[in-house]
Amino acid sequence: MSTTDIVMIVVIALMLEYAIFDEFIQPQRQGGTLLRVPLRRTNRLDTLIFIGLIGILIYENIIHNGTVLTTTLLLSLVAMSLYLSYIRRPKLLFKATGFIYANIFIPYTRIRNMNLSEDGILVVDLEKRRLLINVQQLDDLEKTYKFMIENQ
Repeated sequence: MSTTDIVMIVVIALMLEYAIFDEFIQPQRQGGTLLRVPLRRTNRLDTLIFIGLIGILIYENIIHNGTVLTTTLLLSLVAMSLYLSYIRRPKLLFKATGFIYANIFIPYTRIRNMNLSEDGILVVDLEKRRLLINVQQLDDLEKTYKFMIENQ
């Protein structure tokens, strides 16, 4: 087993761990989830380029009679990338004391200002940072805004 195979095993394990954390553990953190809002996906083109580059590596590995383990690991890497970017949905999770956005728990007390843009983006100003939350459907934006107003 080469160093490259070991690195790929570690990367695949980390991707799998993140997928499990995001789907099963995160909704249970900081109490039960009161509202779940699907968000728009981003960086699809980046993932497509990444998969294309891995496809080139798979082709080179097959042409140069590389190991079957390396090819299998590369295919597993493609499968995990596809899942994380195209199948899994990013989401905004509202809890009793705060919300989880981009895997970060933000208490409601940190919110200084909220605005709705005409583009369907909820702008949340924190002490030192501004969050631009792109919900998938405009109805979800209204539910999100009302929920945040009621729980502040």
